[in-house]
Amino acid sequence: MTDYNIKTPDWVKNAVFYQIFPDRFAWSSRVNKPGLFEKWDSTPTIHGYKGGDLMGVYEKLDYLEDLGITAVYFNPIFQSASNHRYHTHDYYQVDPLLGGNEAFKTLLDAAHKRGIRIVLDGVFNHASRGFFPFNHILESGQDSPYTDWFIINGYPLNAYQGKANYACWWNNPALPKLNIENPIVRRYIMDVARYWLDQGIDGWRLDVPFEITIPGFWEEFREVVKTANPEAYIVGEVPSEAQDWLNSGEKFDAVMNYQLTHAAVGFFGGDSFDKRLAEGMMGLPNPQPMDAQAFARRTSELLQIYPKESSYAQLNLLDSHDMPRFLSLMNGSVDKLRLAYFFVLTYPGAPCIYYGDEIGLDGGRDPLCRKAFTWREEEWNTALRDSIKDTITVRQAIPALRTGTYEPILAQDGVLAYLRRDELDTVLVVLNNSNQPVKFDLPTGTAFEDGAELQDQLSESHYTITQQQVKDLSVPAMGALILA
Repeated sequence: MTDYNIKTPDWVKNAVFYQIFPDRFAWSSRVNKPGLFEKWDSTPTIHGYKGGDLMGVYEKLDYLEDLGITAVYFNPIFQSASNHRYHTHDYYQVDPLLGGNEAFKTLLDAAHKRGIRIVLDGVFNHASRGFFPFNHILESGQDSPYTDWFIINGYPLNAYQGKANYACWWNNPALPKLNIENPIVRRYIMDVARYWLDQGIDGWRLDVPFEITIPGFWEEFREVVKTANPEAYIVGEVPSEAQDWLNSGEKFDAVMNYQLTHAAVGFFGGDSFDKRLAEGMMGLPNPQPMDAQAFARRTSELLQIYPKESSYAQLNLLDSHDMPRFLSLMNGSVDKLRLAYFFVLTYPGAPCIYYGDEIGLDGGRDPLCRKAFTWREEEWNTALRDSIKDTITVRQAIPALRTGTYEPILAQDGVLAYLRRDELDTVLVVLNNSNQPVKFDLPTGTAFEDGAELQDQLSESHYTITQQQVKDLSVPAMGALILA
C-alpha cells in the first residue's frame, strides 16, 4: 500500500488510550450537584445519571498514570440532556453536570503536565431538540432565521408528538440532523472544531461520520484541524473496512478498529463466546470462531489494506460504550480478556482500554456496558490489572512493540507467535490461546543470531537461540511471552 505522503501524529503510534464514559468513571465533591442521582453501584438504566464528572477524572489521574495511560478519549462532554451526551445542546459549553468549562480546563492542564493527551468526541451529524437553533425554530416556527440549519418538511415541528416532520438520525425525533449543505452550518462546525483545539485538546473522535456524505466536508474538516494543530488526531467511528476514509490521507488519520475487535472475538472466544450477545455487533456480520491461522491472516491483512501511517495510528479496541464488554462476550473468562489485551498491546496501532476493563468490569448491551467504575479495590481483579499494567510497561520500554513490523511466524493449535522488529530491536511475542500448556521448538529463521540470549520481559525465563530455533519453548495455558 502506497502512503501518498500520508502523515499521522507520531504520538498516537506510541500512545496507550483509555476511553472514559464521563457519567460513569468517577464522582467528585468539587462539582456542585443539582439534585439526586442513581446509586453509583446500582444497575445502570438507559436514561439515568450516576453523576460522574470531570473533576472526578482529575482526581484519578494518578490512577491513569500508574496504569500507563498516555491518552484519554472521552465520550461527549458538551451540554446535553442525556447521560451519554450524544444529544448536544451547546458545542461550546461543557455540561455543568460534569463541572463545566472550568473543570475541563483544570483537567486538561493537569493531564498535559503528566504527558496525557485528551481527545474529545465530536457529534456533528446531528444535534438535539435543545440545540439553540432548533429550539429557536420550535419557538418561532418558519419565521426563525435558523430554518435552513435543518431539513424541515412542515410546520409546526412535530418534535415531541407524532412522527417527526424533519430529518433526524435513525428516525429519532430527539436527534435532528444538521443540514450540512448549508455553508453557515458547515462554518459553525469548523469553528467548533477549531475552538476546542485552540483550548488545547489533542484531537477529535468523530461520531457516525459516514452519515455526512456531502463532498468535501471531511477534507475541509481535516484542513481546519491540521491547520490549528498539525499533531491533532482525527479518528472516525467507521466499523467497516475504511479504505475510502484512510487511503487518500485527505480525511482521517485512523478509525476505531472494530475490524480487529471482530477478529479478536472470533479467535479468543473460539467456540465458547456468547453468540447471542455478539449478534449484530456494531452492525457487522456475526463473529465466527477463528483459529490461529485465520487470525494471523486477518491481523496481517488489516495492516496491508491501509497505508502504514494509518495502520499504525488505528485505535485498537476490544469493546466500547456501543457494544457488550469483551469479558461478557467471553462468558466471563478473565483469562481470555487478559490474553486479548496482551495481543492488542503488542500489535501495531494505538491500544485503547475501555474504562473498567482492566479491573474486570463486565456488562452486556447498552446500558449494561456503561456500568459505574467501582473504586472499592477489594472488588477489583487486581491480577488482571497488574497483567495489563505490566504489558503496557514492556510496550512503552521497547519501541519495536509500538512501531516495529508485525510478522507472524507460527499459527497452530491456538498458539500464535510473531516478530515485532525495527532497526534496533527484534522482539518475539508468543501467546497460547488454549487451556493446555505447550512446549515446542520454535524456528525463528534469521531473526536472531545463534547463541543470542532471550529473556521473557514478563517473567524470569531465559532462552538461547540454537540452530535458528528457540528450543523447548514453554508457554502456560492461556499464557504469553515477550522475548527480547
